[in-house]
Amino acid sequence: MTTKSAKELVTSANADVETLSADEAIKLRNDPNVIFVDVRETDERRKAGTLKGSVHASRGFLEFFADPDSPTHVKALSSGKRLLLYCASGSRSALAAKTLKSMGVPKVVHVAGGFPALQKAGGETENVK
Repeated sequence: MTTKSAKELVTSANADVETLSADEAIKLRNDPNVIFVDVRETDERRKAGTLKGSVHASRGFLEFFADPDSPTHVKALSSGKRLLLYCASGSRSALAAKTLKSMGVPKVVHVAGGFPALQKAGGETENVK
């Protein structure tokens, strides 16, 4: 049996989903048809903060958050708006974007470089309690 590495899975995900630079993403910050989705874990968000106004949907529960029939459904994920996913570096968000795409979510992309790149590009952040 051949085992794929995490790096190979991320490379495959990046080939299958649209990627935006942090600068491109920040330009969409005030677009009412765009939702930023933070797929990092809760403790990461508490330590580092998050992009102001973003929706939290950790990658560990993403399929349940995206499923409209799930009791934990996050309505933003089925809003029909363009979803810009980010994590701490861009790897998990690529995997998450590929997952959502495979679930039929039509407008999903991920942000290269993740939260640090969004901060550097001028993204306004907020603390998480």
